[in-house]
Amino acid sequence: MPLRTVLLLIVLAAVALFAALNWGAFLAPTTLSLGVAEVQAPLGLIMLGLIAIITTLFLAYLVYLQTMVLREARRHAKELQVQRQLADQAEASRFTELRAHLDSRLDEIESTLGAKLGEMRGEMPSSMRGGMRGSMQDRPDS
Repeated sequence: MPLRTVLLLIVLAAVALFAALNWGAFLAPTTLSLGVAEVQAPLGLIMLGLIAIITTLFLAYLVYLQTMVLREARRHAKELQVQRQLADQAEASRFTELRAHLDSRLDEIESTLGAKLGEMRGEMPSSMRGGMRGSMQDRPDS
């Protein structure tokens, strides 16, 4: 339990203990002035009631704040999930584009290499072509 909560519970317990020990004084009627009129009422009981009302209002405000924080956190989590999905889609799209680019580039290199090999074979004398094949076949394995 957080220290703040423990401290709040200790203070509330101390107020309750004080009220219990002095219950007779809390119920003693006193003349109270309301500005326009005077009333006979137990001052201690009125003050205790005010503390209870203020505590209830504080707890209601605390619940309201906690609810707002949870809603905001949920909204941020949803937005984060949407952004994460968009980033994943963009990354997949970039990989697809990269693959397509690499495939086209590889095809281009293969066709250029094939053309160069064809040129080299065309420029090579036929006697040399036959001689190279024969020399490669006559060669013993090492």
